[in-house]
Amino acid sequence: MAEPDLTPLYRLRWQVYCEECGFVPAADHPQGLERDSHDAQAAHFGARNLRGELVGLSRLVFCSEQGLYPFELAGLVPHAGVQLLRGGQAAEVSRLMVRRDYRRRRGDGLSGVGDDSLPPQPRSERRQGSAQIVLSLYRQMFQYSRRAGIDTWYAAMERFLPLSLQRLGLAFERIGDEGQYHGPVAPYRQDLRLLEATLRERHPALLHWLQAPDEPAQGLS
Repeated sequence: MAEPDLTPLYRLRWQVYCEECGFVPAADHPQGLERDSHDAQAAHFGARNLRGELVGLSRLVFCSEQGLYPFELAGLVPHAGVQLLRGGQAAEVSRLMVRRDYRRRRGDGLSGVGDDSLPPQPRSERRQGSAQIVLSLYRQMFQYSRRAGIDTWYAAMERFLPLSLQRLGLAFERIGDEGQYHGPVAPYRQDLRLLEATLRERHPALLHWLQAPDEPAQGLS
């Protein structure tokens, strides 16, 4: 089986992380492709529009050779007593982003969802489709994870993203204090078995959609 071409994902990451946000120096990636050492231990996911254009992406990163997740290597520390799963049972959701013209409104985070305490934007300033893109990416990661035996996700998220995900039915648990990692973020955890049980009781339609086989998971190892 041929290796998947991840060039479009790396290019979109460069556009967002280097060119738009300046999180990573563009000069460090002169070919216009943002890559890092975690990509070799990751499964990659992409969402496309009806024209086949890449409009969102994410990845699941497994432990590094040092046995650490990216958020740990960045200096984020879990609360005392929090035990992190290692090996293939867990992975970190990373590089979750939506293309700029698909974010709902100015001021949204890179994932396409924003701080609802901000005043609403005029209709002409709103972006379309970001929530659907985010859910599509989580659907792909969910299906891949259940096939691969992954029971837990970790993520380093800006403060308003967990609230937005909770409204979409994907509640994460905060497990550490805020620190700096491409902006102020804190570490969070998602137990996929608990998520399934919760959705089965409260949001069965969402669980059915997440599990539905008509959109196969697109994990690109």
